[in-house]
Amino acid sequence: MTEYYLEFEKPVRDFDEEIKSLLSIENPTKENLSSLSKLKKKRNELINDIYSGLTRWQRIQLARHPNRPYSLDYIKYFSSDFIELHGDRHFMDDPAVVTGLGHFGNYKVAWVGQQKGRNTKENLHRNFGMMRPEGYRKALRIMKLAEKFKLPIITLMDTIGAYPGIGAEERGQGQAIASNLMEMSNLKVPIISVVIGEGASGGALGIGVCDKMLMMENTWYSVISPEGCASILFRDAKRAEDAAEALRPIPSDLVEMGICERIVSEPNGGAHRDFTASAESLKQALIEELDILSTIKPDDFLDNRINKYDSLGFFIEDE
Repeated sequence: MTEYYLEFEKPVRDFDEEIKSLLSIENPTKENLSSLSKLKKKRNELINDIYSGLTRWQRIQLARHPNRPYSLDYIKYFSSDFIELHGDRHFMDDPAVVTGLGHFGNYKVAWVGQQKGRNTKENLHRNFGMMRPEGYRKALRIMKLAEKFKLPIITLMDTIGAYPGIGAEERGQGQAIASNLMEMSNLKVPIISVVIGEGASGGALGIGVCDKMLMMENTWYSVISPEGCASILFRDAKRAEDAAEALRPIPSDLVEMGICERIVSEPNGGAHRDFTASAESLKQALIEELDILSTIKPDDFLDNRINKYDSLGFFIEDE
């Protein structure tokens, strides 16, 4: 995987290059090893300094990092026996969403994850993680299958939105998302949704109705992207950083609003710097939440979800 540094990460690059140079020495001397130790220490201090005070816009950039783990990375790590299921049984298979079944700890679960590509060819195949109507119908088909066999559902959200193409609209994009919202509300099995990257608009919400919503530390979730918001409000997409502050889309903001129940910590510097540590952190959080949700009676899920979503909005009447 090609190394990539965001603008605010570039000071770390010099240390990384020096460390690589020292590691490449076949027979390092004591001086080499001493220098390596000092460089690693300084690098860690620099990373701590940079990432301890990230702005909302910088966290959004981290959520978009091209080396960040995607849904299939997590699913394959969690479920070695994962079986992918394809197609919506109406039109076609949508590669922008990965669905299937597999073991996860002591549980058998249904996985639904939005999937981006690592390069141009993969992104064209995955449609940059933007689901079409058949993708939402495929996801719902697997979730109904999970309900039939009493399996918990875990959805992984990572998209800039649903695909806005003419063909998608002709095949009922809005209806497919709306149908998912209604059907997911009624499912009699636990649903956990995790934002692992970007969670934008109805594109994410179409697989995001849940009992518990988790967010990785460097992710965002909003009704619109900062660039889209800036284009509408300020008539200037370049003011995306200002829009990000106004939208308050990062995990700490959403916990405060009551939308997100839990923030999953990432390795210092972001999930792309240590995938294993990131995956283990998410695994522990998911198992803990599944243990809690498995005690709920099937007939109680609808009422619990009604209470959950009712509590998100309120208004105050003027006296």
